[in-house]
Amino acid sequence: MSAKYTVGLDYGTNSVRALVVNTANGREVATAVWGYEHGEAGVILSRDPNLARQHPADYIKGAEVTIKKAIAEAKKAVKGFSADQIVGIGVDTTGSTPLPVDAKGQPLAFDKRFAKNPAAMAWLWKDHTGVAEAVEITALARKIRPRYLAKCGGTYSSEWFWSKILHCLRTSPKVFNAAHSWVELADYVPAALTGTEAPARLTAGVCAAGHKAMYNKNWGGYPDKEFLSQLGPKLGELRDRLCPRVRAIDSAVGGLTAGWSRKTGLPAGILVAVGAFDAHLGAVGSGVTPGVLVKIIGTSTCDISVWPNTENLADVPGLCGIVNGSVLPGYFGLEAGQSAVGDIFNWFVNYLQPGGKKAGSHEELTKGAAKLQPGESGLLALDWNNGNRTILVDQRLTGLLVGQTLYTTPAEIYRALIEATAYGALTIINRFEEYGVKVEQVLNCGGIAEKSPLVMQIYADVTGRPMKISRSAQTCALGAAIAGAVVAGAHKDFASAQKAMTGLKPRVFRPDPKAHAVYRGLYALYKQCHDAFGTKEWNGNLYGVMKQLVEIRSQARK
Repeated sequence: MSAKYTVGLDYGTNSVRALVVNTANGREVATAVWGYEHGEAGVILSRDPNLARQHPADYIKGAEVTIKKAIAEAKKAVKGFSADQIVGIGVDTTGSTPLPVDAKGQPLAFDKRFAKNPAAMAWLWKDHTGVAEAVEITALARKIRPRYLAKCGGTYSSEWFWSKILHCLRTSPKVFNAAHSWVELADYVPAALTGTEAPARLTAGVCAAGHKAMYNKNWGGYPDKEFLSQLGPKLGELRDRLCPRVRAIDSAVGGLTAGWSRKTGLPAGILVAVGAFDAHLGAVGSGVTPGVLVKIIGTSTCDISVWPNTENLADVPGLCGIVNGSVLPGYFGLEAGQSAVGDIFNWFVNYLQPGGKKAGSHEELTKGAAKLQPGESGLLALDWNNGNRTILVDQRLTGLLVGQTLYTTPAEIYRALIEATAYGALTIINRFEEYGVKVEQVLNCGGIAEKSPLVMQIYADVTGRPMKISRSAQTCALGAAIAGAVVAGAHKDFASAQKAMTGLKPRVFRPDPKAHAVYRGLYALYKQCHDAFGTKEWNGNLYGVMKQLVEIRSQARK
């Protein structure tokens, strides 16, 4: 019998990737990447630093270009390979990235009237223009629908679905009024591939709906009309036009259309799985199971865990949602994360450019940072350059660097920024365990996990836990391909698919006991600053922070 393959389509912040995977063993036989054409590195910006949009035309072209190229590469890599051996497709995307659509399900940005209007485009996950609306939604829910907040960590975020749509209603009423409905990117792409964009045929994924749009079967799906109408009457009316069919990734939205078959060379009719967010399918591609925390580390970081839906699970404050079936069918998916990780390092290197292009490169700064001992710099940073996603859920928070002197070097700052993201990671782990979600293993994936041994070692030293790395360098696309394999029947369920198609690298980053001891002291100082600047409840004194940093620095330099 000839081998079977699936395609994983992975829509990131700056590009889209197509991955062709052997369903029997997870071998990745071909990949292709295409950078979005619109905006700066695919992101449409403005003078408002909170605005980040994308043009949906890039999503359509990206699928065609990358699938065709990946098939061509597969033919070169595998003797006798044929596109007819591809049996399914899975899709992952950024999120929450909603876009307004017309009555036929087509993006408003395709309408000449709105072609250059950012409000008619996709509102990218890191668009924070809805900060005020998020506060308003949180306040109303706390007053009349507290159960809504209980399942999304206690605070609604400006990164999420309703904040963005309400902001559009307030600031771009022409776009809002022209939109028949709003669709998440994770739902739009599978619909486009299967010709099911029209509202009567659309299928939404529980991953996006549950984590970002407060969807829950226990209260009848999306937030009720009365609640939404108090935010705005037209928002209440919109609820009637949202997709009522919400499914997990073990369902298919339909078969690939003949048109897409001609465009890509894929067989017509092959099944396309319900879409999900990149982090959630990245966890699937890493082999997530109960007791495992998967960290998808890139420009930002998402932390994903699962819990059997047959067992009791506490509501965990500060999380980005607890949603039944959002990662694996039969399990609650728990999402947390940091709004910036790689973006913080890139800010320092690309915006500040310390030492110029060569001396200030990631490579040179990493070399310098690796020579330093924990605490040697005397620096402490907060990892909030793009706000705090978990556990404070406050996008108005900003970064902080404490302890710099006239002798502070770029390498010292670079290491302090890495350490700050590690402290943020530990804060999330502690929050999980505080509410009974045991973290027995930490699996890492994404570009930074792949490329930066220094980051992985610092994470191990700060958390006091071994850091394991996913075998695949493309776990989000692999997870999407696994979803495609399950809906196509190549595997009976996700457990068997993960067993066959995922794995870990042999290298494990283990904590150094001496370094961990130093970081315990530094983390205590981080928590003081974290609570002082991030919570209303904190009542203390930061007088000793700088002096303790100096003392730790002196001990490290002896």
